[in-house]
Amino acid sequence: MTSAIAIPQRRYPQQLTGPGRAPRRPAATPAAPAPELTVTFTVPLAGESMSPHAFRLLEVVRDLVEHGEGTVTITPTPAPAPAPGPAPFAEPLALPAPHVHAGLRVSRASRTVWRAGEQVELTRLEFDLLAFLAENPRRVFTRLQLLGSVWGYEHAVARTVDVHVRRLRAKIGDGVPVVTTVYGVGYRLADDANVELLDP
Repeated sequence: MTSAIAIPQRRYPQQLTGPGRAPRRPAATPAAPAPELTVTFTVPLAGESMSPHAFRLLEVVRDLVEHGEGTVTITPTPAPAPAPGPAPFAEPLALPAPHVHAGLRVSRASRTVWRAGEQVELTRLEFDLLAFLAENPRRVFTRLQLLGSVWGYEHAVARTVDVHVRRLRAKIGDGVPVVTTVYGVGYRLADDANVELLDP
């Protein structure tokens, strides 16, 4: 808040005295405006109040005005503009999520298997069994046929196929159907198995 105080200065006529002389009245002259002293000060406000010194100063100014010895013009100081904040960050572009195959990806060249982007560790025979069934979908194989095609011989115990099928299912997980049991016959690739062969 800025205040401007105009205080008129008093001028006293010169008294001419001497023996036998009456004081002379000054010649009538056009009234000149009384000189003024203008004082401008700024009162800082802290929140809703002001400091004690500024308050006492305003009390003195008020007394002067009440006695007709000046006028006060109050000019509110506009509040400073808020400092510019940091520029808002533009929202990042929504990039499409990378495609992750929901089922199994089988690479015969590198002999690796991925499920949902993570590699599944399989033994040599487990991999060969999965790849063989994926190459021949919708076909049912007996245990002896699987022993001859995957293991390379038919004189092993048929329960060997059951053990490897159980281990393969456990490693792939229950969420991804792979091998379907055809009771009384053997095994085949599941109808809803989502297996992608990466190599011809």
